[in-house]
Amino acid sequence: MNIELARPRGFCAGVERAIAIVERVIERFGAPIYVRHEVVHNRTVVQQLRDKGAIFVQELDEVPTGARVIFSAHGVAAAVEEEAQQRKLEVYDATCPLVTKVHLQVARHAKEGRDVALIGHAGHPEVEGTLGRYQEEQGGKIHLEESAAAAEALQIDQPDGLSYATQTTLSMDDAGVVINALKARFPTLQGPKRDDICYATQNRQNAIKELAAACQVVLVVGSANSSNSNRLREIAQSCGARAYLIDEAAEIEPLWFDGVEAVGVSAGASAPEMLVEGVVERLQQLGGSWSGEPLVKSEEVFFPLPVELR
Repeated sequence: MNIELARPRGFCAGVERAIAIVERVIERFGAPIYVRHEVVHNRTVVQQLRDKGAIFVQELDEVPTGARVIFSAHGVAAAVEEEAQQRKLEVYDATCPLVTKVHLQVARHAKEGRDVALIGHAGHPEVEGTLGRYQEEQGGKIHLEESAAAAEALQIDQPDGLSYATQTTLSMDDAGVVINALKARFPTLQGPKRDDICYATQNRQNAIKELAAACQVVLVVGSANSSNSNRLREIAQSCGARAYLIDEAAEIEPLWFDGVEAVGVSAGASAPEMLVEGVVERLQQLGGSWSGEPLVKSEEVFFPLPVELR
């Protein structure tokens, strides 16, 4: 059984930056440091940061007044920033710059009084944060669209004043279906100059399509609450491979590989490479053969830390 690795895979620049912010704040000020929501959606990473002194909370009322708090890579609503200011919290913002770009787009549309169709998954922290960036004072509204059917049924007061934005970790194909449905219903629909789906999501989705075409089974290393990891598994499966989402090598079932000639391995943007290495080692123990090719293909994208932490 041959072992094939997707390239690129694993950590993106936004995840690396978010983790580095938590580590730098702990290094500079000491533990404990509070983090609103999981800074990135990976069980192993969260536990490693917890071991270093990070305390993960769901809401700011769990943070002592005046304490230091970090916002996760997924971003927050404007109301959360206001609450932090009122409670005199010292905030360090780990929001991915590509998510911030979407926030700015949505806020600009709101100021112009345009409606916004936000394509994304209800309940995801990034979507909640983006929804909370839209202010309705100028008469517009924001609408969450999760499917083409929802887009086809969308009713708005100003059909010529609609723009769209997307969650950054969606499947490009799925988002395209919803965008096309919106365009068919609202011909004057406006979108961003550049696709909102981030470079890392696009690159990993393209890579896993190639991987799934060459492998009967594909393993995606990532946590169940990771949106981009789930999309990778779905894409691999849609390409004809049997695909499994796993947090670590210990979850691998030997029966998955009966009669399999090639198994592919990828990883979501919040999964560390050491987990991929563990999966490759386990597959080798099960009889897999790996060529030893370089494990990671560099994307040469870097997001600097906030000025106050450099």
